[in-house]
Amino acid sequence: MQLTLHPFELKFRHTFTISRKSKDVQPLLVVALKQDGIIGLGETADNSYYNMTVPRLMEDINAHRAFIESHSLTTPEAFWELLYPLFKDNMFALCALDLAAHDLHAKSLGKKLYEVWGLDISHNPLTDYTIGIDTIENMVSKLKEFPWPIYKIKLGTKDDIAIIKELRRHTKAIFRVDANCAWGVDETLHNAAAFASLGVEFIEQPMPAADIDGMKKVYAASALPLIADESCIIESDVAKCKGLFHGVNIKLTKCGGITPARRMITEAKNLGMKVMTGSMNESTVGTSAVAHLLPYLDYVDMDGPLLLAEDTSDGVKIVDGRIIYANRPGTGAILK
Repeated sequence: MQLTLHPFELKFRHTFTISRKSKDVQPLLVVALKQDGIIGLGETADNSYYNMTVPRLMEDINAHRAFIESHSLTTPEAFWELLYPLFKDNMFALCALDLAAHDLHAKSLGKKLYEVWGLDISHNPLTDYTIGIDTIENMVSKLKEFPWPIYKIKLGTKDDIAIIKELRRHTKAIFRVDANCAWGVDETLHNAAAFASLGVEFIEQPMPAADIDGMKKVYAASALPLIADESCIIESDVAKCKGLFHGVNIKLTKCGGITPARRMITEAKNLGMKVMTGSMNESTVGTSAVAHLLPYLDYVDMDGPLLLAEDTSDGVKIVDGRIIYANRPGTGAILK
């Protein structure tokens, strides 16, 4: 097997702001695994909240390059188990390698990835489009600039209810709100009650992951469903979210790729929870991988390529929330 690393730094269409930070560029790392003349692509994102930078990702992967290149891929799952002991402290790096392995394996079979799993794509959920925190006027402008059936609205300001009320005046689309841990118990319950009549579908991660007692109170009294994000990172977190959230947002980059994500999806469903897969502002490489999980999901947030002004690759297309798969085997992504 041959390993190649492709670092990128892509500009956003607009400054991207959530409750804890703003950014104008998204550093990314694309991993290519080549075996028997076939190349599989995977991707992972830089994220300061988890202390993950592209230089660190490259350093950690390169530290195990000889081991990786000394092995041949049989199945992605076996490859993941082989690599997990080496990357258990860097799930972001493991994700990129796992996605590349799934792409490579499906290509070697001449099938799209969802075909390898025998999935029916006829009832796939639509993806939302994210409106980052800004002035109310600018958030309205962003909404008008990008007509869409479902919006994820980033919140965590003193004007959160006013934001949703004003945005609602300009569209009949479904709203999802994401506070990225910015609220407390009283604020969450107050906002949920206000949002319930404003076409909001659910609230994502209203409070810090460490506030378990607070989440118990909110879960018992919230007027809207609650979806975990920062509270659900790796496989062992799924069960911990039962009784605190109504669903979990599983992000491939954080959990270590498709292999553990599929197990997390199964566990969440067995626990009676809704399942969502989210974006870390990946380009089309990572987004194309997420697309093949759609038949498993209740909700999806895979708008990374829509938020970026640049891209690494060609792959899935997104039209009015609907995902159109590339007519190629694997995940369908190819570097430009």
